[in-house]
Amino acid sequence: MSTVQDHLRPPHPKSERPSTAERTGRRTLRSAALREHLLAYGFLAPSLALFAVFLFYPLLKSVYLSLHLTDPRGRIAAYAGLDNFTELFTSDKFYQSLQVTLSFTLLTVPTGIALALLLAALSHNKLRGMKVFQFIFSLPVAISVGTGSVIWMMLFHPTLGTLNYFLSLLGVEGIRWLSDPAWALYSVSIMTVWMNLGFNYIVLLSGLQSVPEEIYDSAKIDGSGPLRTFFGLTLPLISPTLFFSGIVSVIGAFQSFGQIHILTKGGPMNSTDVIVFNIYEDAFVNFRFGIGSAQALVLFAVILLLTIVQFRMFERKVHYQ
Repeated sequence: MSTVQDHLRPPHPKSERPSTAERTGRRTLRSAALREHLLAYGFLAPSLALFAVFLFYPLLKSVYLSLHLTDPRGRIAAYAGLDNFTELFTSDKFYQSLQVTLSFTLLTVPTGIALALLLAALSHNKLRGMKVFQFIFSLPVAISVGTGSVIWMMLFHPTLGTLNYFLSLLGVEGIRWLSDPAWALYSVSIMTVWMNLGFNYIVLLSGLQSVPEEIYDSAKIDGSGPLRTFFGLTLPLISPTLFFSGIVSVIGAFQSFGQIHILTKGGPMNSTDVIVFNIYEDAFVNFRFGIGSAQALVLFAVILLLTIVQFRMFERKVHYQ
């Protein structure tokens, strides 16, 4: 009976303690995990250093400058608190530049994505010589903003430009593309759509090429036509690519500066004065670094808000395979 009771008796608390081998194994695992983390941070150290120097420090410096007044050399002159933001939100010029930026975004982003998608769909076919067209449609990605702006400046020239020459052949009076307030923003938008066409085309063509051919074969067997296949199958399957292209294009449109600075310098009559060019004028032309930093922070908040809205509204419609 005592033997049975000994077997049924709960083990002594001392027997639940890990053995020396178990404790040694746990310490070894913790040491290995620590070494892996240190190794990972060692590999990330160069990238973290670059982010700290070129991203985090400028962001903190902008916050600091937005709360102060500066002299023409950028040195702190006085503490201003929220006066820079108050002046910014009561300025008609800021709201006008924000409106111009929104109009510029609406003109360039949907048009650029639609045109790139059309070209990608037309050149996606495996026909002879199609690689040449793919190369031509991808060329704008290799051209810088400055070079592209100079090219389009010559095309937009009111007397020597190619565009007005073709209009004259059609009997249409030439357009003052860059000097007419009614046409300046459209002209810069046309140039921007062409400049971003290469990137959007490459991204969307990659998305189309990732769609399995078996899906198209099944659609043909079911009697689906080209348009029905494209809108019913292809678009849902490349929706992640379209979503990515839309996010990047909106951010790029809000950060546009080079073509504005070269082609119109914000004119005529502030018709192309986007918010980034307004920041440039305040900070580096008028030497008001405080108000320029405040505008930069507001622009950051606007881009962040628009990105969150796009994720909330459109990500649920994205079909991931």
